[in-house]
Amino acid sequence: MCLAIPALVTALHDGAMASVSVGGIAKQVSIALLDEVVVGDYVLLHVGYALHRVSEEEAQRTLAMMAEAGLLQAEVVEMTEPVETGTAP
Repeated sequence: MCLAIPALVTALHDGAMASVSVGGIAKQVSIALLDEVVVGDYVLLHVGYALHRVSEEEAQRTLAMMAEAGLLQAEVVEMTEPVETGTAP
């Protein structure tokens, strides 16, 4: 479905990359689109890119709504799938 999902930044890496966690799933993502990110921030994550920082309260509220609507599990599963490379058809 590819919704933007709140994720907790758990580590920062070289090359504008960060480790994030959602629902116990860890993933490396690009933070190149954001000016400042620190460990402990929540970011909106979409297809491997952190798009926007959000407050912890907003992140928790959004995650709860997604879970209630039955969307959270699908998004977490999608995070574990490998990213396809190449050109789109």
